[in-house]
Amino acid sequence: MLKTLKKSNSLKTLSILFSSMLLTVSVSTVAQVPFEGDAMITPTEPEKIEQAEALTIERIFSAPSLDGPTSKNLKYSPDGTTVTYLKAKESDNDRFDLWQYDIASSTHLLLVDSDSIFAGKEELSDEEKARRERQRVYGSGIMEYVLSSDGNNILFPINGDLYLYAQDSKTSRRLTEDQAYETDIKFSPKGRYVSFIKAQNIYIIDLQENEQKQLTDDGKGTIKNGMAEFVAQEEMDRMTGYWWSPNEKNIAFLKVDESGVQTVIRNEIYAEEVKLFEQRYPATGTNNVAVSLHNIKLSSGKTTDLNLGKEKDIYIARVNWLPDSKTIAYQWQDRAQQTLKLNFHTLKARKAKTIIEETSDHWVNLNDDLTFLKKSKQFIWASERDGYKHLYLYNYQGELISQLTKGQWIVDELVSIDEDNGWLYFTGRADTPIEKHLYKVTLDGKSPEHVNRVSKRSGFHNIAFANDHLSYLDDFSNINTPAQLSLHQANGKRLTYLLENKLDHSHPVAPFQGSLVTPTFGTLKASDGTTDLYYKLYTPQDLKPGKKYPVIVSVYGGPHAQRVTNEWTGADMTQYMVNNGYVVFQLDNRGSNYRGTAFEFAIYKELGNVELDDQISGVKYLQTLPYVDKENIGIFGHSYGGYMALMAMFKAGDYFSAGVSGAPVTDWMLYDTHYTERYLSHPATNADGYENSSVFPYAKDFDNDNALYIYHGMADDNVLFTNTTKLIKTLQDENKRFELMTYPGSKHSMRGKKVKVHLNYSIIDFFDRKLRK
Repeated sequence: MLKTLKKSNSLKTLSILFSSMLLTVSVSTVAQVPFEGDAMITPTEPEKIEQAEALTIERIFSAPSLDGPTSKNLKYSPDGTTVTYLKAKESDNDRFDLWQYDIASSTHLLLVDSDSIFAGKEELSDEEKARRERQRVYGSGIMEYVLSSDGNNILFPINGDLYLYAQDSKTSRRLTEDQAYETDIKFSPKGRYVSFIKAQNIYIIDLQENEQKQLTDDGKGTIKNGMAEFVAQEEMDRMTGYWWSPNEKNIAFLKVDESGVQTVIRNEIYAEEVKLFEQRYPATGTNNVAVSLHNIKLSSGKTTDLNLGKEKDIYIARVNWLPDSKTIAYQWQDRAQQTLKLNFHTLKARKAKTIIEETSDHWVNLNDDLTFLKKSKQFIWASERDGYKHLYLYNYQGELISQLTKGQWIVDELVSIDEDNGWLYFTGRADTPIEKHLYKVTLDGKSPEHVNRVSKRSGFHNIAFANDHLSYLDDFSNINTPAQLSLHQANGKRLTYLLENKLDHSHPVAPFQGSLVTPTFGTLKASDGTTDLYYKLYTPQDLKPGKKYPVIVSVYGGPHAQRVTNEWTGADMTQYMVNNGYVVFQLDNRGSNYRGTAFEFAIYKELGNVELDDQISGVKYLQTLPYVDKENIGIFGHSYGGYMALMAMFKAGDYFSAGVSGAPVTDWMLYDTHYTERYLSHPATNADGYENSSVFPYAKDFDNDNALYIYHGMADDNVLFTNTTKLIKTLQDENKRFELMTYPGSKHSMRGKKVKVHLNYSIIDFFDRKLRK
């Protein structure tokens, strides 16, 4: 998946030729957002602290983080008394330790200092490197952990081996010590076993007997047991390929066979060497892996094959166990992604039964909301059948009991079900698409249109409930408030802060807070005249009357993304640009997320069309502002945003005079099956769509009086460097001038302080030279 370079949540993320018709822009301003308080209050600017020094690029990417102390991977203990989390060291933003918060005493305790386990440079396997890149995870130390069902043990990996921390003894012991790298670690549901993937096979450790056992043995070469294939990790948000039954007597797993997938020779260019990799890469229109579903019975070690049906060119998107441990539920998706089936397969049956079937003329989005109730043979299912993602209650026979939520807004995710009191808790956008709130609704489905908002403050709330449903953790921020972690009663009342992260004189951002600009949120009409497009506009402080300011349009523009949100972005590169005299503009065009299927489906079968049309609508609005320099509007984006920047420079040079394109897709035939075919269909049935969505038909129209800057990591295994080398050759053949910067050893996400500092200085230098003429 093409993703924005965006901070991940601590709880748990590519235009038509422009019409000659002039657009009448309708603009409405959204109220400024509140700053503090437990209730809705009058919007206000944050208190300004006297500025002590100028914000620099070096400081943005240095420790301590200007966002203040943050935590990630927060998990309630099963008894609800403690919260474990990962926290970066004050001396190194990218080195993580394991911490715990005791709710009763309001104290934070360092459980495991990663340096005490392994302080050297970690040697990651190629599989782990790829896995972390798929997860957009970067750093060292303790990067992941899992809790046992009773909360007494914590399992974590460092440098390829597994360690077990015992709460009673407050000590860690090493479970594995070998050359192979253990990945995808889990506790069994009752905590007796630890499981993991090693050398393409499934292993377990019996903690009672202190014995390691290999459960599969044919994993080698192109056969992988219990592992998620490339597109499952990158495009389906499924990072695992095996699942414990609730009674921990069985393990369901997927076996993938990559032998039918084409092999490409991919080079990764580093400063002092070139590495060649043979990679099984499923480019759009080519073969995917062959996938099969199996079950292992732990007592006998016997493996049983489960029937997935006659059609073989499929995806298995999700796998779950029903509470009885006798039935496996799996979500079956066809190659076109226009059909999604929820199938139940009992262990004794010869074939599965389809319980629910979702269909679309465009595509069916995946989610992780399937939840089986504990006290009845019913489950919660999420669907976009009415144009918006909502929650539904079904029984095991596939009969709809009731629709639980309803309206022209979307549910983000199901977070908790209180069966005793008849409440379902979820996050969603019932108030506004640019904020994420906690809501509750009754399980009886009598009033799906009437949901109760639980969260109080305007902004973004990421929620984790305790097992008893009596309290929850709220990881909150808004545009003027950095991430705060607080404990709340189920009714929304705040009990205490675990991490207040208050903007006072001791906060890392304090020396720069006086220069931070609060943006204006607003909407304008798309060219269809009916669709509201949300934007975010930053302007320099103390605009001088009569002065014209250059503009940088910061764009992503791709599906399953959202840029215009009321959440903290802090002292970032946007603020640096504004501090240096630029107007910065962001707009979520059609095709982006959280607006319903009609908004998303506008891009189907031709990318870079309506997206660019909407960005041009934004520029037309900017041109009406008295302080905007109409002749000096630039555009910058990375990944899909890099693709959008190219389309803007090649197709809309009358609106954009300079563009920066980072790690762009240039030819969709070079990208993977699941992502590309979802939006463009199969190339055999939509050849014109692929041609029109490529940047190459338009490269000849690039105006040499404008300016283009391209950068790309030379070890990118997501958007392959081939996309840029092909573009370079085309631009040279067309005698088009451009600037190019390549980064040896850098992957798609352009990680590392030195890379980020050089990259951002180079971008600013380019815009200074081209937009300040």
